[in-house]
Amino acid sequence: MTRTAAFALTVTAVITIAIDQASKLWALKGLDLPNQPNGVEVLAPYFQLQMGWNTGINFGLFGGGTELQRWILVGLAVAVSLGLTIWVLRGGTRFIAIASGLIIGGALGNAWDRVTYGAVADFLNVSCCGIDNPYVFNIADTAIFLGAAALILSPNPAQKA
Repeated sequence: MTRTAAFALTVTAVITIAIDQASKLWALKGLDLPNQPNGVEVLAPYFQLQMGWNTGINFGLFGGGTELQRWILVGLAVAVSLGLTIWVLRGGTRFIAIASGLIIGGALGNAWDRVTYGAVADFLNVSCCGIDNPYVFNIADTAIFLGAAALILSPNPAQKA
């Protein structure tokens, strides 16, 4: 493992958490989205801000769970983050470190919400082509998706640069 990979992992994760939490604070306090039942149109009909609280996993799957489920999901986020960190520290490339940092930052950003609010604050809604998408997501979700896609699509994640 190079110091460059460890640095890239740390910086990417910290920046991802900061952007995610700042965007959620803006949505919750700046726009007061919880008190705007119709949301805020940004680029109608494609993009709007609409508040949603996710107690489950992706797309609210297993939502409405118990306190135990809440803490299991927090623990899972921490465990995945530790696993990815160990993988990068054992010889990951800078690319793998950045992709992992996106996943870690997203996972810990959402875990932060679960600890703070009891649920994940989601507020981004994208619809297209006459389809009214009922789901909302956040910056952390986007970071997790991009990081996972980068790892999956990378030609050889085990190969060192």
